[in-house]
Amino acid sequence: MEFLCYHRDRPDSVALRDELLEEHWSYMDRYAKEMIARGPTLAGDGETPTGSVHIVDLPDPVAARAFAFDEPNYQAGVYRDVLLRRWRNTLGRTMWDFPGGRTGGNRYLVLGLGTGQAADLAVPPDRDELIAYGPLLSDNGATWLGTAVLVRARDLETARAILAPDRYADIEVHHWQFGGRPV
Repeated sequence: MEFLCYHRDRPDSVALRDELLEEHWSYMDRYAKEMIARGPTLAGDGETPTGSVHIVDLPDPVAARAFAFDEPNYQAGVYRDVLLRRWRNTLGRTMWDFPGGRTGGNRYLVLGLGTGQAADLAVPPDRDELIAYGPLLSDNGATWLGTAVLVRARDLETARAILAPDRYADIEVHHWQFGGRPV
């Protein structure tokens, strides 16, 4: 089962986040085989972290909750909240398989939060710019709750336009970059 975990930083937590960086990476190293995508969201300056995205393949919702809430930054108070949802990898690849590579261009996390009739289930035609794409689902996988996308795009508005605006209660767009230990 695939899950999207988005930890959002609390204000003024950058120093604590920096202090725990090695501990965070060591924790994530334990999930290397299960990782589909990972990386920080960033403020408009492209430098200051605002959150942390992890898409992982885990056995069940209990394992996903343990992954999200045992994370060192969460335990230390870096994060203000956590979005944890089942997710379906409609591209069938990891971020490391993204044809555009780790760097170059603007990258974004797009979260479409909704209820009701499912939207954007089909992969958009320009899949070469998509790093990860799939629906957000309830724990049992039966109810559509939105869509999550990691994408390379010209700007915030181009990234936002990937999702049908009239089908979501809210669409969030965050600057994002490939995460993990430096190569």
